[in-house]
Amino acid sequence: MTSSVRSSRRTTTGAFQEAGLPVRAKLAAAWTSFMFLYLYVDYLHLYKPGSLDEILVGVVHEFETGPTFVGLALTLLAVPILMVVLSTTLPARTGRAANLVVAALYIPFSIYNATGEESWDYAYFYAFSIGLEVLLLAFVLRAAWTWPRTVRATAGRDLGGARV
Repeated sequence: MTSSVRSSRRTTTGAFQEAGLPVRAKLAAAWTSFMFLYLYVDYLHLYKPGSLDEILVGVVHEFETGPTFVGLALTLLAVPILMVVLSTTLPARTGRAANLVVAALYIPFSIYNATGEESWDYAYFYAFSIGLEVLLLAFVLRAAWTWPRTVRATAGRDLGGARV
């Protein structure tokens, strides 16, 4: 075996190199995942026996459907949708604050969604889906909280604090 063949094998058999993903991309991915999960939980709820019957008579959980309900539902879904784009476009300081505030507000709201369930037959479905939502929101909180800072150079001083 030639040395060039051996050296190419060595480079492909080692550990995978971790590519650093920017915080903005992590946040956008987490909000995208949250948004899809949030939407599909509501969609899959339609398969629960009796759900469509309640919707047809104008009730969802205990709330009457109508313009207010539909507007509120759209708003609650629009926020994570907008967080996908805001996480990538807002200035870092504003984006960090927005992610921290919105994720912190959505955690109790996600947990509240379980309170409307009266049947234990679907407890696993709701526990699993809400658990995933909360994990994604916790990831958003952690990523935003630990957002890396840049080191500012100060005029007339080096990083050690000695005057030049």
